[in-house]
Amino acid sequence: VQLVESGGGLVQAGGSLRLSCTASRFTFEDYYIGWFRQAPGKEREGVACISGKDGAIMYKDSVKGRFTISSDDAKTTVYLQMSNLRPEDTAVYSCAADSGLFYCGKVVSPTRRPFSTSDYRGQGIQVTVSS
Repeated sequence: VQLVESGGGLVQAGGSLRLSCTASRFTFEDYYIGWFRQAPGKEREGVACISGKDGAIMYKDSVKGRFTISSDDAKTTVYLQMSNLRPEDTAVYSCAADSGLFYCGKVVSPTRRPFSTSDYRGQGIQVTVSS
């Protein structure tokens, strides 16, 4: 079982990127999938989460209106569309999947840190936003 992120890179402030999180050997149908990011010198934080069961979505307040999480019909890939990017969005972005019912609430919580205990975790991909 593996999660692989792709789509990162360098973009200018105000630009857009779409990240992908692709699962191998399982589908997201029975999982909640979160996107996380970790900037240099900072704790990892969750930014968005989607339920593979019913498509329910939650966002961290700081990315609402700029980031959009979605999944494909086959439920093997989850996307994070990032628009109007800012230099402070620079970070390593990772995805993770967990079957816990309250996982998405933990992902976007300012105090919870569920990444390390998630059922499955990707390796992460760099996103750099230049000013």
